[in-house]
Amino acid sequence: MKFQNNPQHLRVLANEWLATGLAKILGFTVPPCAIVQVDDLLLNEDSDNLKIQHSANHFERCVIGRQFGSHLIGGIIGRQVVDYLSESRLAQVSNVQEFAGFVAFDKWTCNADGRQAVFQEIERQKQFKAWFIDQGYCFNAENWRFVDAPLRGLYARNIVYRNIRGWNDFEPWLTTMEETTIDQIWDIARTIPSEWYAGDYPSLERLVQQLDHRRSRIRELINDTRRSPRDPFPLWPA
Repeated sequence: MKFQNNPQHLRVLANEWLATGLAKILGFTVPPCAIVQVDDLLLNEDSDNLKIQHSANHFERCVIGRQFGSHLIGGIIGRQVVDYLSESRLAQVSNVQEFAGFVAFDKWTCNADGRQAVFQEIERQKQFKAWFIDQGYCFNAENWRFVDAPLRGLYARNIVYRNIRGWNDFEPWLTTMEETTIDQIWDIARTIPSEWYAGDYPSLERLVQQLDHRRSRIRELINDTRRSPRDPFPLWPA
């Protein structure tokens, strides 16, 4: 759950909803999400687990109302879920190719954070599957102004990009993004609770328009990343 009074910003709820919705229609492995109504029956004064810690001595009770909810990968007592794998195991993640797709996605959406993922063990197999989580800093976090930088949105370890040798390795996601229509973006954006962006509809409208415009720049932004000193795609011929 992410609450409206989370310490990052109110808009991260809107970001999570819109970016996760876009990732879902593009075919990425993202957790199901929901708008969750929280009332006083849950948020009672004795609920220490439903307080937000802002500093060592400053706690705030979670607020009532509509919050962003995301499925907990693996469930409470589900199969093993980890956020770190050795390089040998990471290279063999069953859907490791999606990391390439997410380079394109995070460039399109201007993710101001590094790419986040957790890994769920596949039952009866010595292999893990990646789930791509935490879209709250897409659209440049709460700013909703697109400020691009070559290394923004990349996963911390280059091993997940070792098979990228050209544009075909970003497919089918890259072409699908480029062909996404503004109506598809609006289909998700109009379902965002207005309180998640403080009722500032003109800003939401500008955000959608900018997303639509940026579809034509995704390859340019990937090329900027490709040419960065980090060299995340070393097998891609110059």
